[in-house]
Amino acid sequence: MDWTAILTQLLEIAAALAVAPLFMGWVTQCRAWLQNRTAPSLWLPYRAIHKLFHKDAVLAQDASPLFRAAPYVVFGTMVVAAAIIPSMSTLPLTPAADAIALVGLLATARVFMSLAAMDVGTAFGTLGARREMMVGFLAEPALLMVIFVASLISATTALPVISGRLATQAIGLYPSLAFTAVAFTLVLLAENARIPVDNPATHLELTMIHEAMLLEYSARHLALMEWAAALKLFNYACIGFALFLPWGVATGEAGPLALLLSIPLLAVKLALAGLGIALIETLSAKLRVFRVPEFLATAFMFAVLGMLVHLLLGA
Repeated sequence: MDWTAILTQLLEIAAALAVAPLFMGWVTQCRAWLQNRTAPSLWLPYRAIHKLFHKDAVLAQDASPLFRAAPYVVFGTMVVAAAIIPSMSTLPLTPAADAIALVGLLATARVFMSLAAMDVGTAFGTLGARREMMVGFLAEPALLMVIFVASLISATTALPVISGRLATQAIGLYPSLAFTAVAFTLVLLAENARIPVDNPATHLELTMIHEAMLLEYSARHLALMEWAAALKLFNYACIGFALFLPWGVATGEAGPLALLLSIPLLAVKLALAGLGIALIETLSAKLRVFRVPEFLATAFMFAVLGMLVHLLLGA
């Protein structure tokens, strides 16, 4: 048994759990700066999670065991996703890190969230669940098409292998990856309830999607849901790094030193990604709900263009 690989795996999971709320706080802080507002503390997500874990949970009278189990399932799926996404190293769980299976893992979290939101029977929960499933139904094909383009280039669906092979290619302009990068950015915004698809800072019943599914949760259940949301944003950012900015990720043969060197590079990538997300949200307006399918259809179109460019031009 390779104890070094196991230790690397545990360190990568611990880093994801620790950094995800910080990344969420960084995006919020950048957004406040760009909007000329006083920025909240970077540690605010940690304080919110800590406060929620020390409160007493209040459950609806009609809540089933599914409602109670959903936060643990959603949080667990995000932790497993963080374990198979090559954020700092390509060594851990490489045989299990299939990109198509990863999409299914993310879909599992969505299904449990939606079922739990409808479980209590409130109007807002059902409304948010229906909208969430609509977004997922349109975003997953675009995400799969992005992965297919990267798989065609690297001849594999294993995300760490894709990242490693793309990192060894000569630096140049690849139109197929450029189109798919635009598609992935649109999917990231939609899947993580960011503007222009959703606004995580509002509770307006006519527009909210993600927040509508969390209104009945409190205490530790809400803390796990909020932590899972931060992990989801972190995971999507790391998927983007693996596909489009794969440089600096340690490989199995690189040793512990390369793993240590990958940490500051990951920090720089996350800082730039957070600034980019905040900039897009600042420059964008919230879309009406019936315009969201057009937004995600545009993402799918860009992903298909990337595939056609690769198949026809090989670029």
